[in-house]
Amino acid sequence: MKKYIFLVFASFFLINFGCSEDTIDVVLTGNISGKVTDKITGEALENVKITTNPASTTVFTDSVGRFRLVDVKVDDYSVQAELAGYAAGFESTTVQEGKTAAVSFELKLANSDNNPPSVPNLVTPEDGAVEQPLAVQFIWEASDPENDELSYRLDLRNGSTDEMQIFEVGQDTTFTVSNLQLATKYFWQVTVTDDTNDPVSSIISEFKTITFPDNPFIFVRKNNDNLVIYSGAEDPTTGTGQEPDFNVLQLTSENVNSFKPRKSNILNKIAFLRNSGGSTHIFTMNFNGTGITQITSQRPIAGFRTEELEFTWAQNDSKIYYPHFDKLYSVNSDGSGFRLEYTTTDGAFISEVAVPQFDDDLIMLKTNNSSGYDVRIYTARLSTQAEENIILENVNGAAGGIDISANGDMALFTWDLSGSENSSYRIFESRIFLHPIGSPDPLIPLETDVLEGENDLDVKFSPSEGAVIFTRKRNNFGATPAIYSYIFDENQEDQLLFTEAFMPDWE
Repeated sequence: MKKYIFLVFASFFLINFGCSEDTIDVVLTGNISGKVTDKITGEALENVKITTNPASTTVFTDSVGRFRLVDVKVDDYSVQAELAGYAAGFESTTVQEGKTAAVSFELKLANSDNNPPSVPNLVTPEDGAVEQPLAVQFIWEASDPENDELSYRLDLRNGSTDEMQIFEVGQDTTFTVSNLQLATKYFWQVTVTDDTNDPVSSIISEFKTITFPDNPFIFVRKNNDNLVIYSGAEDPTTGTGQEPDFNVLQLTSENVNSFKPRKSNILNKIAFLRNSGGSTHIFTMNFNGTGITQITSQRPIAGFRTEELEFTWAQNDSKIYYPHFDKLYSVNSDGSGFRLEYTTTDGAFISEVAVPQFDDDLIMLKTNNSSGYDVRIYTARLSTQAEENIILENVNGAAGGIDISANGDMALFTWDLSGSENSSYRIFESRIFLHPIGSPDPLIPLETDVLEGENDLDVKFSPSEGAVIFTRKRNNFGATPAIYSYIFDENQEDQLLFTEAFMPDWE
C-alpha cells in the first residue's frame, strides 16, 4: 500500500513538472539571406556590411556578394547594406518561423557632387509604444548635407490584416492618420528623397493602438445612406494644434439606421433610436457597440418627425422617458416597467424631454403642433401633473435641443430667431440660449462664432456644465453638419470636434 502511494505522488510530481515545463517561452526564429550587387555593372560586391533594425547579427558579404543571417527572431526588420564609396541601401522584410526571407540590394556609387539625405529618425510614436490613440500623429526628422529640398513618404502597415497604406507627405515631417483599428499593432517607415540620389528609408518602427478608448462624446454620421453612431474624444493637444475627429470609433452597422444616441456612464450603456417593425423604438448597447437590446415594445417613440424627437435617461438612469404624441412614457432600463408619466393638457405633441440630476419629480418638455410650430418649453411636476415654469411660448419659429442643469435652475435650448414657419420645416437662424428658469429677464443668445446663414442646433451641457456641445451647419438643405464645443466665460473660438457629424451627446 505504501509503495502504491509513493507511485501516485511520484506520478503527480512528474505531471506537474511537465506542465511547468510547458510554460517556458519559446523564441521563434528564421533566417535572412540575399545578395548585393553594383546597380550599374551588376557585379557582386564583397565585404558589404549587413545590419538590421531591430538589431540582430552583423555579417559581411562573401566574394560573390552573398550573405546570410541565421536564427533571427521572428519580427519585421529593416535591413541595411553599407560599403565605402556607395550609398547605403535599405530594404524591409518579415522573418517567419523556420523560413528564410530573401533580400537583394543594388547599391549605387555615392554621388561625389551631391550626397544623399540622412536616414530619417522616427520620433513619434516611439518604437514599441502601446495604448496609442486611433488618430496618431507621426513625427520624424531628416537632413541633407547640401540642404536640398526633401520629400517624404510614409508607409503604414496593419499588423493584423497586412494592409499597407502609403501616404505621399511632401515636405512636412509630421502627418496624422485617423480611424486606426482598436488593439492593433502597426508598423511604419518613412522614406526620404532629394530627387538626386536614391531614396533613403528609415528603420521600421512599431506601435499598438488602445484596447478601448475612453471616449466621452457620441454622435451620428451618415454612412452608406444610413445613420451610424460613433464615439470620439477631444484632441489632448493644447493650443491651436488641436485636430478634429480624434479617436473616432464606429459603434453601429452602416446597414441599418441608428440615431439620437444618449449615454449612461452609470450603466455603461448607450440608448439610441432604431427602426423596428415599421416603428421607431429605443435600443441600448454597450459602449463598444455590442449587446444591442430593444427596450421599448408596447409603445414606440412617436410624434412630429422622428429625427426631431428626444428621449432621456431618468431617475439615476434606472428609467428612460420618451414621448408618444401628447403623452410621456417611461420604461425601465431593462425594458420592463412600462408606464404613463405625463399627458399634455392641450393635446400638443411632446417632442423633447430633459430631467435634472437632483430632482426626480421635475421634467422639462418641449411641445409643438403637428407641423412642428406653436412651440412651448416649460417645466412640470410629475407628482401633480402641473406646469411649473414657462421658458418659451407665444413665439414664431422652430425651437428644440432642450437640456436642463443638474440643479434644475438653468434651461438650455435653441430657437430660430427668423421666426420662419414653413411647410418644409426649414430653419434659418437657430441660436443657442442659456436662461435661468423662472427669470423674467429677456432671452439672450450665447455669443458663439455662428455666422449669418448658419444654424446652431442639438445643444447639450457638458458633464461639468462649464461648456456646451452642439451641431452647426448652414441653413440650406443638404448642408454638411459639424460638431463644436463652446466654453463659458472663456475668450476663445468655438472648437471644432467632429466633421460631418451631428446629434451629439457628452457624458
